[in-house]
Amino acid sequence: MHRRPIGRGRTLGIVSALVMLVGCVLPWYAVGGGSDLPIRQLNAFSGSGIFVFIAALATLAVVALPYAAGDRPVAIDRWPAYLLFAVAAWVGIVYWVLSLVGDTAPGLFPDRAPGLWIAVLGTVTLSRAAYDIGREPGLR
Repeated sequence: MHRRPIGRGRTLGIVSALVMLVGCVLPWYAVGGGSDLPIRQLNAFSGSGIFVFIAALATLAVVALPYAAGDRPVAIDRWPAYLLFAVAAWVGIVYWVLSLVGDTAPGLFPDRAPGLWIAVLGTVTLSRAAYDIGREPGLR
């Protein structure tokens, strides 16, 4: 039996989730590395950035769920779920950055924290995917 195509919004959601996963394992914060100081690096798992990781995994699960459930439509595979995942990722990123503002901000530049910026890119893309899924015509 022919299943419905995956669509542009859900494809964008898959790509954004993969980008977010890559961003989670790269350093989100780095300071030090001078002549006598070791480099201190933190990634998403060192704080509230874990929300980005969970949002990426949940996005992949919701995209795959209709294909795993058979020929029945799944109620969770709608735009509010993707919007919820994007909001959770944004909350994780913003809270993580705000918790470091008191420490040192120079460690957040893209050359010292590539994972943070890649995760931000993936979260922006997930937000766009939620918008695209919301604009799709409903199933008949």
